[in-house]
Amino acid sequence: MSVQEAKLPFYAPPPAAPAAARGGVHTLRRPLRVVLAAVLSLTLVHYLGLVAHLSGNASRPTLAVPLRAQEYLDKCQLLAVKPGPPPHFHTRTHSDRFVPGSPPTLITNASIWTGRDNGREVIHGDLLLLGGIIRRVGHLHHSALDAFGDLKRIDAKGRWVSSGIVDLHSHLGVDPSPELDGTSDGNSLKGPIQPWLRALDAFNTHDESLATSIAGGVTTSLILPGSANAIGGQGVIIKLRRTAGRSPTSMLLESPYETNRTLYDPAVSFRYRQMKHACGENPDGIYGFTRMDTTWAFRSAYEKARQIKHAQDEFCSKAVQGEWAGLGEFPEDLQWEALVDVLRGRVKVHNHCYETVDLDDMVRLTNEFKFSIAAFHHAHETYLVPETLKAAYGHPPAVALFATNARYKREAFRGSEFAPKILADNGLQVVMKSDHSVLDSRFLLYEAQQAHYYGLPPNLALAAVTSTPARIMGQDHRIGYVSEGYDADVVLWDSHPLALGATPAQVWIDGIAQIATPYAHTKPAAFQVAPKTPNFDAEAKETLEHDGLPPLEPKRSRADVVVVFTNVGSVYLREGQSVREAFVADAADALHAGVVVVRGGKVDCIGSATSACATSVHGDEDAEFVDLEGGALSPGLVTVGSPLGLEEITAEESTIDGYVLDPLTQVVPEIAGGDGLLVRAADGLQFGTRDALLAYRSGVTTGIVAPQSSGFLAGLNAAFSTGARHKLEPGALVQEVGGLHVAIHPVGTPSVSTQIAALRRLLLGGASATGELKRFVANVQRGDAPLVVSVESADAIASVVALKAEAEAHLHRAIRVTLVGATEAHLLARELGHAAVGVVVSQTRPFPTYWEKRRILAGPPLSETNAISTLLAHNVTVAVGVVEAWMARNTRLDIAWAALESGGEITKADALALASVNVEQLLGIATDGLQADLVATRGGDLLGFNKVVGVVSPRRGVVDLF
Repeated sequence: MSVQEAKLPFYAPPPAAPAAARGGVHTLRRPLRVVLAAVLSLTLVHYLGLVAHLSGNASRPTLAVPLRAQEYLDKCQLLAVKPGPPPHFHTRTHSDRFVPGSPPTLITNASIWTGRDNGREVIHGDLLLLGGIIRRVGHLHHSALDAFGDLKRIDAKGRWVSSGIVDLHSHLGVDPSPELDGTSDGNSLKGPIQPWLRALDAFNTHDESLATSIAGGVTTSLILPGSANAIGGQGVIIKLRRTAGRSPTSMLLESPYETNRTLYDPAVSFRYRQMKHACGENPDGIYGFTRMDTTWAFRSAYEKARQIKHAQDEFCSKAVQGEWAGLGEFPEDLQWEALVDVLRGRVKVHNHCYETVDLDDMVRLTNEFKFSIAAFHHAHETYLVPETLKAAYGHPPAVALFATNARYKREAFRGSEFAPKILADNGLQVVMKSDHSVLDSRFLLYEAQQAHYYGLPPNLALAAVTSTPARIMGQDHRIGYVSEGYDADVVLWDSHPLALGATPAQVWIDGIAQIATPYAHTKPAAFQVAPKTPNFDAEAKETLEHDGLPPLEPKRSRADVVVVFTNVGSVYLREGQSVREAFVADAADALHAGVVVVRGGKVDCIGSATSACATSVHGDEDAEFVDLEGGALSPGLVTVGSPLGLEEITAEESTIDGYVLDPLTQVVPEIAGGDGLLVRAADGLQFGTRDALLAYRSGVTTGIVAPQSSGFLAGLNAAFSTGARHKLEPGALVQEVGGLHVAIHPVGTPSVSTQIAALRRLLLGGASATGELKRFVANVQRGDAPLVVSVESADAIASVVALKAEAEAHLHRAIRVTLVGATEAHLLARELGHAAVGVVVSQTRPFPTYWEKRRILAGPPLSETNAISTLLAHNVTVAVGVVEAWMARNTRLDIAWAALESGGEITKADALALASVNVEQLLGIATDGLQADLVATRGGDLLGFNKVVGVVSPRRGVVDLF
């Protein structure tokens, strides 16, 4: 744009600058431009007044031009500026975020996933980071690098490089970790419509998860207000790198709030803003609304914005013609200006919206008020109604999803792991997001890995956390790709980004390395290529045919049918309190592939294709053959720590068992047992829940669950089959009573010390408890049953360990104590080993959610090892667990990841034990090898992205096939 054109009063979009002008006039120095603009503006105002005066008749009074006329004309001009990067953005030689003194970096011999060609382009070569941007990609000659004396060189050794991970939905900083009352700023509860609020005003740079998210490769995040309100306010885009300024503003990417016109001139290019909308259960629940109320709130707000926009348009159409009479002041309202800009297409709307009814409401709203939605977030039913999304005004919204997180409330009940694939098949843009800290954004890439496993093509899976979210937030001109001229936000991975457990070897933001001392372990060669994934087309089709709720019950073999598993690569079996590899095929010899024959739900024999086992099936027998294609049979996994088996939809009270009364803080009615009440989880078990059946289909065949409690005393756990139809079915209830569960957490009242005192009285026999509680405590005192303590803090753990020693001295015998949760247990690994205290680590990838969990052992690349390996190294019996029911299905991936982080210290057999025999031992469940389930996987073993195709259940006498 020329200098003259820059200040002309216009309301239509500015004409394109002539080619000559692009290389000449526009490069005039800014002071000269400002002087010329001021002179032209003053001349224009006098000219308009003179024209108005001369064109009127002599009897009319002189038209008064407002003193603020030029200000109003400038505002009118700005209304027509379209959002996007400034001209010639990619000709820059330095980033606006470049830190002077940062050395250039050359990454050589890399496999570079550029993001180009719809995510299909891979370049094997070098990468030069200079001035905070990517200067070169490809094969660089040494002569081109001679000018860089301080060049830092890194040999990638063929490993993968991608752009930094981009999170389209995060609450980093506005709901920081650890969670404290003094820093909870994500939601305002002052009203359902608040477009004037800004996440920037609440962003806390002391959030401890900024560093951990970087360690997962996240370089850019869209920070959104929460979803309590229909319109919750404006989001901001940040780079996660801490700056010398230490301020929230210094972390912004292309701040739309920048007022220094030497840094940002909105008359040249307008920066996108971001805004949060939410519909459905959240705003309805907060304000006691129905969906009709919330939709009306939206319509009312947009009508207000439309009226302001119309008034501005009317004002400007007259002002640019010099028709100042009666115009008054420029119509604007600070509270509503952002929503007006939504109608002008200059704000990206991010809409928390789940169900079909809400999606349809919002699509109608876009067409009524003529604005576009950038993305529907969470959006668990979008895959059911792709045509509805395509009917939205302007363009179909993208869809930002979780991979497997669902069923936590009614509107998430139909969530499907196949949604990313189905949406992509329908031509819609798919994004995987964290909603940090709902999911730890450090592991956002894991969401893409799971989406790929369930059918999303690899190019789109990786794009879903890089280039696609960059495009949706309007930043794909500078982030999301490894391309010359783009920001130097790149990640060097220790394995293929879609391989399970892929971990950054280093992360650069603005060309600056972010991890001072990265730790890494050598991964198997197979992890350097994209994982081969199963075909789930039939399951995805069935999901659509059943409106998102496909039947999950397995096909069961008849008792008289022999099931023969062929082409078996390996077999792992329980042996006492351990797991051993019982058979492994010679991969080079097809005749040595394994055969496993199952009769009556029990393994009859195991052998090679030329063994007697292979010929033991007679021709007159009714047999079903299952080709595992090099797969495996492994012990069924066991899950603990979540309410799996006691709930269907977490937030719906009518679908859950509920919470027990706690005698430490509540009066328990005598009819229930008074202070002697001891609740059994077995009495509240629900069979056939979707989370249980999905876990079963993923190789988790047994659940151990304790009564849900928000206090000190929970009750007695139970073990159950996740694949059973009901409690009375043979083998459904594995064990009615296992261990006694209590909890020690800082809740204010009662104090932690009070909770420890109560536990002391129970263990030492001084409590006034009666009835079943007293009887079962006696079992704990004899060592016949474990005391299971939910605890996180190292300080509280130390008190439990000391109390165990005190009780054993008093009782003159050893007692069994198991810790569950135990985020900070690694700090006391030696003491726990000496005290023979077992630990169920849940979650396996820790996060400092609360103050009691803040001292995490993060694992690579931030620490050499993880908590599981540290505890095992000190002879602690370790198992793994989860905290929410939907997580149980991913147990096999959790233990596989833990093994990968151990640097070979945890074998496959050890990993399987973490989620099978060790769990049962620590929770007081007695299951011998004859009773244990076996899980059949096709294409590989249970510890990877392979498909579970069957379960052999001796205790139920069946083989379930999927």
